[in-house]
Amino acid sequence: MPNPRSGGAARGEAGRTYVGWRHAVLLPPPGPAPRRPAPADAEAVSEEWIAAQRASEARTNRPLHAALAGLALFALLFPLSWILRVLPGSFALGGVFACVAIAAPIAFALVQSRQVVADRLERARERLAAEREERDRALHERQREHARRYTEWRAASRAYEAQPFWYGVTVPAGVGSVVVVGGDETGWSALLATVGLSRLRGGGDLTVVDLTGRSVTRELVRLSRRCAVNPRRWVLPADLPRMTLGTNLDAGQRARVLSAVAAASGGTEDADADETLLLRLLEVLGPHVGIAELIGGLRALLTPEDDAAEDDPALALLTPEQRARVRERCSDGPGIGERAWELERRLSPFEAVGTRADDNEYAQVKIISTDRASGESAARVYGTYAVSALSELLEAPEAPRAPDGRPRARPDRIRTVVVCGAESLPSGEVNQVLAAAAGGGVEVVLMFRTAVPAALDRFADPACLPVVMRQGADAAGAVGRAVASAPGVAGHDPDGLRLHRLTEEVGEAVEGGATGEAEDPDAEVEADDRFFPSPHTESGAVIRNAAAAIAPLDLVRHVRSATVWGRATARAAGTETAVATGDDGAAHVRACGLDAGSLRGLPPTAALVLTTDGPVLADTNPGILTLSTATLATVDDSRNTGTGSDVGDGDAVTGRGPGGGRRAGDGRPHLVAPEPAVSPDASDGAASDASPAPVGAADGEVSPNLGPPPDRLDWRV
Repeated sequence: MPNPRSGGAARGEAGRTYVGWRHAVLLPPPGPAPRRPAPADAEAVSEEWIAAQRASEARTNRPLHAALAGLALFALLFPLSWILRVLPGSFALGGVFACVAIAAPIAFALVQSRQVVADRLERARERLAAEREERDRALHERQREHARRYTEWRAASRAYEAQPFWYGVTVPAGVGSVVVVGGDETGWSALLATVGLSRLRGGGDLTVVDLTGRSVTRELVRLSRRCAVNPRRWVLPADLPRMTLGTNLDAGQRARVLSAVAAASGGTEDADADETLLLRLLEVLGPHVGIAELIGGLRALLTPEDDAAEDDPALALLTPEQRARVRERCSDGPGIGERAWELERRLSPFEAVGTRADDNEYAQVKIISTDRASGESAARVYGTYAVSALSELLEAPEAPRAPDGRPRARPDRIRTVVVCGAESLPSGEVNQVLAAAAGGGVEVVLMFRTAVPAALDRFADPACLPVVMRQGADAAGAVGRAVASAPGVAGHDPDGLRLHRLTEEVGEAVEGGATGEAEDPDAEVEADDRFFPSPHTESGAVIRNAAAAIAPLDLVRHVRSATVWGRATARAAGTETAVATGDDGAAHVRACGLDAGSLRGLPPTAALVLTTDGPVLADTNPGILTLSTATLATVDDSRNTGTGSDVGDGDAVTGRGPGGGRRAGDGRPHLVAPEPAVSPDASDGAASDASPAPVGAADGEVSPNLGPPPDRLDWRV
């Protein structure tokens, strides 16, 4: 089992390999806007209260007023009695003074009572004025608090509206291989296009070995050509003469490759003896001799020395001296004739490899596929040859060079090898390519249609990322048990996986042929040549072989226009915007379990990615990238580097400051979900208002800006 790749820095953003996108809502809705505090009813001294006070005073002072009236009457009677000579003048004057002396304190008491009532009214007015000022001060405080909370709510609302809902799912750092179990042509086509856009984005190298006999690489080729990258394609066995793969290896590597091919085609079980025989032939004939010469050498072992065999074209390729040296070097050993005969029969389909090879220019995207009409046995043989030769190239200490001596590819370029239909390969070749890729820093994606042991055994490998797609009825049980035993799955919440309706709709539309594409599965990508009659794309760019990075927005445009996935996703976005943009409504997602029934019911593009942190349900549809709510960032990127606003008061325990941002212990900002903001001072009967109350200039604060929000950012870059 290969070891994880050692050394090397973490890949940059452009070096990531995407396997799909996951739907996640990191910031929940902030809730309704905080209600504006309403001022209380103003209180004042009413006229009724003043009249009541004065009436009470009048009732209290009524006896005193009667006494004053009586004293005034007596004061008038005394002078009248003096005038009428009833009383002497001195006595009448004394009576008047006596009445005045008695009336003075009564009058003072009445004046004092009036003053008391006036003071009482004044104190009532002052008390009401003080209460009014206190209410105004409290109202301004609540308005300032409302303005602050409304500003935080508005920031949280904008963050919620502007956040992406589809995040990239990438191969983790330190993981050098991906094993895909299950799926069909529709899902594999989406996954290939997604892996392809990962390499096209950063100018990386991609090699695809398609052993399915289906057109799973059609969308990848369309996307590559729209990105002005000319993919090089070989369809085996017809293109064996044009293919130079495996012809530029040394003698030991070629012997291992050809012996593996003989073993895969059902030849002798002793592959080491076959490799030894082939290695001796290469020592005699030369390390770079063609397979036709090797077949001639094998036939020389079956031909007597006195037989010139002039009518044998294979023997005619060897000189008599070479035939003699072959017999001298390779004829020893038991059963050499039968072994040579069996090797000749097994290697004869590869006799023309490299005989009519075209130019040796570098190609960023290379596709080796098998003909559908060849059958499963031929796919196993040709696939073994291609994968074994690639394994030897991956183990090469130096990058292959062009005839002029220049390297064909940059050493720092991210290289990915994808094998579709890896269940056709012998298990030894699967282990070999994984080990070679782990040592050479090359990513390998193995896609198995059936749950073979070579695939299920990789679920526990820390250097491998298991991906499970839709399963058949016969393999769902075994895959379900393997998923349950995978690391990180035991403590996972069974209700944590959510399947978005967009995944189901787009997958069913493409699988059912409702996208307007040709239904003939044999219509290969050559049909795209009608769009590219010249070596230029429709935008005028020259189709190239060399690699170059592509801007994310240009890549989005190419995915939307060139692939059926982009067009189907755009059509779904036009018919139901809420589904396409990832609305957080509960009607758009449903729970997805890990049992066998759930694995059988997965949509074509749904993929269960088994990471060490737990399973993740992803959508391999590359058209997701064209949505305005999709981003190339991952969920971990957004959680670790994003900032959020907390709608609420500061709290020293949670690490929230007055501004609302949450920070970790190392001071880095973390994304924090906002809480619903509702003013505690607002009563149920208070009027609701979405705008903050104005704050006076004397307070030194400015009311928040209530204008339109800024333009929405593009989260895909």
